Amino acid sequence: MNPPPATPYPRSLLTGLLLLVSPFAHADTPVIELNSSVVTGSRSEAGTFDLPYSVDSVSGEQIRDGQLGINASEVLSRVPGLVVQNRQNYAQDLQISSRGFGARSAFGVRGLKLIADGIPASTPDGQGQAATFNLDTAERIEVLRGPAATLYGSNAGGVIQMFSRNGEGTPRVGAETLIGSDGMSKNHVYAEGAEHDVGFVLDASRMDTDGYRDHSAARRDTTFAKVNFKPDDDSKMALIYSSLEQNGTQDPLGQTWDAYKADPRSVSTNALAYNTRKSIDHQQLGLNYERYFGESTLQVTSYYGTRSVIQYLSIPKGTAANTRGGGVVAFDRTFYGGSLHWIAPILSAPGELKLIAGLDYDRSRDDRQGYQNYIGDTLGVKGVKARDEIDTATSRDPFVQLNWALGDWTLQAGVRHSTMRMDVSDHLLSNGDASGSKDYQQNTPSVSVMYAFTENLHGYISAGKGFETPTQAELAYAPGSAEGFNFALQPSQSKQYEIGLKALLGQDTRLNAALFQITTDDELVVSESTGGRTSYQNAGRTLRRGLEVSLDSQLSDTWSVQLAYTHLNAIYDTDFVSGSGASAKQIDKGNYLPGVPRNTLFGELKWQPEDWVSTALEGMYRSQVYVEDTNQDKTAPAYAAFNWRTRFEQKIDHWTFHQTLRLDNLLDRQYVGSVIVGDSNKRYYEAAPGRSWYAGAGMEYVF
Repeated sequence: MNPPPATPYPRSLLTGLLLLVSPFAHADTPVIELNSSVVTGSRSEAGTFDLPYSVDSVSGEQIRDGQLGINASEVLSRVPGLVVQNRQNYAQDLQISSRGFGARSAFGVRGLKLIADGIPASTPDGQGQAATFNLDTAERIEVLRGPAATLYGSNAGGVIQMFSRNGEGTPRVGAETLIGSDGMSKNHVYAEGAEHDVGFVLDASRMDTDGYRDHSAARRDTTFAKVNFKPDDDSKMALIYSSLEQNGTQDPLGQTWDAYKADPRSVSTNALAYNTRKSIDHQQLGLNYERYFGESTLQVTSYYGTRSVIQYLSIPKGTAANTRGGGVVAFDRTFYGGSLHWIAPILSAPGELKLIAGLDYDRSRDDRQGYQNYIGDTLGVKGVKARDEIDTATSRDPFVQLNWALGDWTLQAGVRHSTMRMDVSDHLLSNGDASGSKDYQQNTPSVSVMYAFTENLHGYISAGKGFETPTQAELAYAPGSAEGFNFALQPSQSKQYEIGLKALLGQDTRLNAALFQITTDDELVVSESTGGRTSYQNAGRTLRRGLEVSLDSQLSDTWSVQLAYTHLNAIYDTDFVSGSGASAKQIDKGNYLPGVPRNTLFGELKWQPEDWVSTALEGMYRSQVYVEDTNQDKTAPAYAAFNWRTRFEQKIDHWTFHQTLRLDNLLDRQYVGSVIVGDSNKRYYEAAPGRSWYAGAGMEYVF
């Protein structure tokens, strides 16, 4: 059955918005930035065209131009090498992978380093939450892929770093509202500016949705506050607070293929029977301090935060996993840490040589409880305690890096000593003491060299070694019926190579191309998944080879185009056996890694005929995706989807008004938007919405 038709567009609203467009409007005509500045990778500001690795920056204009400002998937799809999938499930966060790293994550983001204003949005064991990125306050998002990312430590198959705006200029206040399909609404208020050399940004929003699928309603409240100032002429400081609250977010789980085809809005009967849901309360406070000592710079970051989660799962009553681990997960987390970086030029060396030395320290402590998800015949409630432990993950990582520009050559090289310690203190004890600890450590070197063939053509090569530790969730269960953590699980280790070209074609066009190869030993894969209990094992060797191409061009004063293409051939490079006993499965060499499309293409064509109006067509293509390691179950088919957006803006005296219209999935295609890799119930598929509409308006007053 086809999905129900989208709610008709409110004609009166559209008419009202169009009437607001007037010749009094004025805005600066945007131009594509062909050599934007970034700090990710180099640790100090440099143009992306001059760096010897794959790094991109998504600007604040791209983040806000006709977008909803809710999920990072709205803007990160324009970066080659990334696969960003909106699960349409706010209980499980986005699914993000970079060159295949992170594709197997069943919830949240893993295998990638997420950072916001210098504060990790990933725990030391590698589990991250992209939902903590506040897009309303973002100045830019930087994305680093390839060997250079290994200098960010363990679980850094790529780095996604968001920077918020500083409070600058004349103080201003604003408000905006957004409505759309499936009961979507978002209300947002803010104030920012500077007074007496002290900048401030204050921001708050509430998002509500009924969800495209049944049993997927969510409410998300976010707040953000930032104060930036200069204590003296040689230093600057920023204090940052942010929070995220989601109460009772419904979880529709995945769908079987037959259920998805019959009704893409359908939900598992277990989700309804157990009322699967999740609540989150996340708060953090951070400090960034930078001081200049002549030509040298000292950078200091510190942070502290808390995160409380309670999640009701659909683990069946009476199963071993429910009895020994629980179908209700609850934890209270404290996390804190900081970094100390010293950046100094070596003036006696030829060319421009910088030395960067630093130490990063991060720690998270979970007071974790588990409960049966039933009392008698009543399901979906907190029952008998089945887990009680303290899980602590700690990393201490010193590193040193050299950045050297000498004539037509650029060299960046460094090494980091990455460590991660996982400590488990079991307090339940009724089923035996599962306490224990495990230390992981590895040196992760990286070297990148660039040569400027001409002023407008640069070529580079890059190589590095990385490693990925198991997360707490992957360590939680030993294979079979054994109790305790799976401390026999080893980290995966990778060798990465990249060769690329960066070219400026005339005044208004930039072309990037990169070839890469990644070999990984001891890849972490699912061993067994039965009755809600999932254990992991180390597989053999994997091989990933790929190509990334991006093109950004300002075709004329009114037209611009952006293209991003990725080809990734990700396979198992040795045979191995997954699981044991009757559940054992042979995984053959040459099988494709699940969750990784071979081809991904993003395109955007934007038209801005006047400085007060812009409109754009977005397109996305993804090839088929395997859903489990044997490659035998039904793949998620290839799809192509198109979106359209337009934005109007008017400035009248102290007031600025803007209006946004957006249509997603213009052709109303039915397709699988994301997959849950290796789901034991074969509920791999998560449907994307049909045609959806969104309309918003906002105003700002400048004092």
